[in-house]
Amino acid sequence: MRISIDAMGGDFAPAEIVAGTLQAAEKIQGLEKLFLVGNESAIRAELARYKGTVPACIEIVHASEVVEMGDSPAVAVRRKKDSSIARSIELVKDGKADAIFSAGNTGAAVAAATLKLRTLKGVDRPAIATVMPTPNKPFVLLDAGANPDSTPEMIQQYAVMGSIYSREILGVENPSVGLLSIGEEAAKGNETTKKTFSLLEKTHLNFTGNVESRDLYGGKVSVAVCDGFVGNVVLKTSEAVAGMISGWLKTMFKQNIIRVLGYLFARGVFKEMRAHADPASYGGAPLLGANGVVIIGHGSSNAFATFNGIRVAAEAIDHDVNHLIEAELQSINTET
Repeated sequence: MRISIDAMGGDFAPAEIVAGTLQAAEKIQGLEKLFLVGNESAIRAELARYKGTVPACIEIVHASEVVEMGDSPAVAVRRKKDSSIARSIELVKDGKADAIFSAGNTGAAVAAATLKLRTLKGVDRPAIATVMPTPNKPFVLLDAGANPDSTPEMIQQYAVMGSIYSREILGVENPSVGLLSIGEEAAKGNETTKKTFSLLEKTHLNFTGNVESRDLYGGKVSVAVCDGFVGNVVLKTSEAVAGMISGWLKTMFKQNIIRVLGYLFARGVFKEMRAHADPASYGGAPLLGANGVVIIGHGSSNAFATFNGIRVAAEAIDHDVNHLIEAELQSINTET
């Protein structure tokens, strides 16, 4: 397996990205090549901090430009042709790598992957699939922002792709698929959700009907599908609520000595909760439907998140997720 890593993408690049790549080289079996793409001198400086021998599978690919978080995706792809994101994706396009991990500008990564790699057969547009925690098994939300205006046919494709990802990568047997809407009844929702409901009913997916946002974190479904506008609102709202609750707890526990002592006794529980909900554990969001494995990490990705992003990319290659998506879509198109 050969994976290209955008070494300059993210808030803590290149230090954390290089550190996570070194961890992956040591711990993940079957890695033939890990390409660190970015400013060569900066990458070499980080590798020099490493006390051991740099693993033979690591290779540096120089890129002279960096796509900043505030850059317009379209402008970045068009003007920064020698950026670390562009060069990383080109390695996949040219057949030198099987997958890419980037914690950089999400919009630029989606635009570059769509433009350079195109889509799998049967996929109109690739979708961002975000793994969301619940008290039990996590669920997959897609599209989480790649396509604000999605057609019913596209959302049906998201259901297929999310179901395969849930089964192959998260280990969920026969994943249940829910259509995010404003009510459980089939008649609820707008014209897009109503038509999507009809399309999903005709597939052999484990489609359980509409699901409301309040039920997502109760583990009601393994996969929740919607257009990219709704998905991104759900994602950002969830992040904000989690941050608010965390802030509340910190403030309340500091109000008096009794509460401070209570926190000290319960801190193991809070540590476990943080670990369970930590997005770094899931490694990033796959861009499903692109003609190549693309994993998009959070902008704040540290070494642990980078390691897991590379791990997830390797698992997607190993499970041949893209081939399974194409075969499943072909089967559904034949049925309908």
